[in-house]
Amino acid sequence: MASLDLDWIAVFDEIYKTANVSRAAERLDITQGAASTALNRLRSYFDDPLFSRTTRGMMPTPRAQALHPILRAVREGMESAREGLGAFVPAQAQRTFRICMTDISEVVLLPVLMNHLRLAAPRVTVDVEKISPESPRRLEDGEVDLAVGFMPQLDAGFYQQVLFGQNFVCIVAASHPRIGQRMTKAAFAREQHVAVSTPGTGHAIVDRLLARAGVKRHIGLRVPSFLGVAAIVANTELIAIVPSHFAAMMHRREKIRILSTPHALPAYDVKQHWHERFHSDPGNAWLRRTMAQLLAPGSSAFHA
Repeated sequence: MASLDLDWIAVFDEIYKTANVSRAAERLDITQGAASTALNRLRSYFDDPLFSRTTRGMMPTPRAQALHPILRAVREGMESAREGLGAFVPAQAQRTFRICMTDISEVVLLPVLMNHLRLAAPRVTVDVEKISPESPRRLEDGEVDLAVGFMPQLDAGFYQQVLFGQNFVCIVAASHPRIGQRMTKAAFAREQHVAVSTPGTGHAIVDRLLARAGVKRHIGLRVPSFLGVAAIVANTELIAIVPSHFAAMMHRREKIRILSTPHALPAYDVKQHWHERFHSDPGNAWLRRTMAQLLAPGSSAFHA
């Protein structure tokens, strides 16, 4: 039997993560032909198809699912041995960090992080994906390095660190004809609202707490993310409840006013989360420290 090439293991691991040969090749900085050749040799070595084409991409066979934790451990062990356990040197590092976050974090946090990386770690790249029900598993498997958001559902085995606190505010068009400098309970009940349904934020608690207080919003529009909410509000008579940092940033871009909510809503913490398996990884630790420093209370992150 031929020897098992360590480069094949990296191809296997990336196809398992991405369900796509082309994407795996891109992440490994090799050609698609080289990735396909490695996959074919793995299939021959293990005498199994390993991955089958489906409408959801290249899905692993039962044999591949059984092999994945073993081969992933081999890959991680070899990378650790090659890189050593020395300090992560950001100015020299060439690494891709994968972060799952909310759409709000994309708007509020990513510019801060990327401006910092451009100077401190110019060869580091960031892949971002949305927080989803799969995020805890992907953190555990090492498919993402960090999750940033509101994730109270995480089980044991995860570390977390508070980055900053958030509270809720209302936003309305600057020219709203019926709402002045204060959001009254009557206006809150009378006006139509934009409702946002997105995982990984504290927004999920809004309707539950309002319902518990006997307050029902008149929903005029439902959208799947926060990305267009400020522009919608600025150009309609709709109102929206949004996190305060997001509101402050949007206030600089759109003609909106920020008002206190007429009903008490609790503050919540935005945290970064990571799995204990990667707690001691030098690069992961550097990324966590960087996020904490950039978003610490009193930093310029939210006042640029």
